[in-house]
Amino acid sequence: MELTITGEVWEWRGPAPFHFVSLDPVAADDVREIATRVSYGWGMIPVKGRVGGTSFTTSLWPKDGSYVVPLKDAVRHAEGIELGDDITVHLVVQPRRPR
Repeated sequence: MELTITGEVWEWRGPAPFHFVSLDPVAADDVREIATRVSYGWGMIPVKGRVGGTSFTTSLWPKDGSYVVPLKDAVRHAEGIELGDDITVHLVVQPRRPR
């Protein structure tokens, strides 16, 4: 499954700050339909992502009935992304690895 989402970068200030972009409701519904087949546990969905010219791997995190994309510092710095920016993220859901 491939998704393209656009959203505002927001920050969760826990013990270590994380930056995220939330999936829109339609994309979250699409992911929810395949979640049990691709999740490796705790509702995490492995994905390959791309923002601008920067590719990365991560996992979608479940949050409040939807999903969020964590943005690594290396991705944000490479693309000049700041808190509050609207960005477009291209995602490809990866199959779960056999155990």
